[in-house]
Amino acid sequence: MSTPVNHRIRLASRPHGVPAPEDFVHDSAPLPVPGLGEALLRTLHISLDPYVRGRMSDARSYAAPMEIGDVIVGATVAEVVASEAEGLAPGEIVLGYGGWQEYSVEPAATLRRLDPAVAPVTTALGVLGMPGFTAYAGLRAIGKPQQGETLAVAAAAGPVGSAVGQIARLRGARAIGIAGGERKVEHLRGLGFDEALDHRAPDFPGRLAAASPRGIDVYFENVGGAVWDAVLPLLNEYARVPVCGLAAQYSATSLPEGPDRSGQLLGQVLSRSLTLRGFIQREFREEMQEDFLREMTAWVQDGSVRYAEDVTRGLDRAPEAFVGMLRGDNLGKALVTLG
Repeated sequence: MSTPVNHRIRLASRPHGVPAPEDFVHDSAPLPVPGLGEALLRTLHISLDPYVRGRMSDARSYAAPMEIGDVIVGATVAEVVASEAEGLAPGEIVLGYGGWQEYSVEPAATLRRLDPAVAPVTTALGVLGMPGFTAYAGLRAIGKPQQGETLAVAAAAGPVGSAVGQIARLRGARAIGIAGGERKVEHLRGLGFDEALDHRAPDFPGRLAAASPRGIDVYFENVGGAVWDAVLPLLNEYARVPVCGLAAQYSATSLPEGPDRSGQLLGQVLSRSLTLRGFIQREFREEMQEDFLREMTAWVQDGSVRYAEDVTRGLDRAPEAFVGMLRGDNLGKALVTLG
């Protein structure tokens, strides 16, 4: 029998605009060996997330950039192959951060055991993982939707946005989901959103205004760009805007054309007492993680919160799936399954 090797995908160059095939290098290396307190993991599923595009650049951000030659980062669901850590046995399924490769070595203390009897293990990368927690924490700490209020969320068919809308409805708010294309709009209607709108429609601003006759009290920002331009005039006094992502500009290579409108924006923030609060989910992890896992797991189990997964099979296809996700091709949580 041949000795197993570790196939992996590494950063070959920093993308200019949308990542291209030449920005990735596919190679193999000997299997890594776990040290004391570590485990050798075989990757089963890889999470594809928009924030990884930022880490491919060397611009200053909330997370350190990858270096050229690094394995592309990402959360993973994996099987323990060998363990040098007490209490962690081969065959167990764990949530880790192995990135785009078939095998990884990680400290056992950083891993979270997964029980397939509680929920499918892939949910640890989506609705019961970082995206779901992002939705939960952003709403609980910043958005704070109240009974009878109106919430709007962009990229609503993605793993964060779909959870935002469903949690808001469980809190008694009215949820408007904004997504790209009729397929996604129909998906949002199936999830129970009160309104579902296609931001690609030429009359989208008018449709959004008609869907929110009493204005918008909470806007969960995942996109920016033209969607934000349509939302801003509709924000009520004291509206809250958790700023989670700006997907419309992740691969931008220059500033948008036109006059500087930052003064106008600040004027609106002042005159309507708006709260715009950027956040990274990790800041709330210690305070809210246990509550999130308890509440969200119960909601998933009883069907109060539903989810979709967009699965690509094969490590070699990870780059094309990642670029497709940045374009908005995916419906639900984007995953790569290694088989």
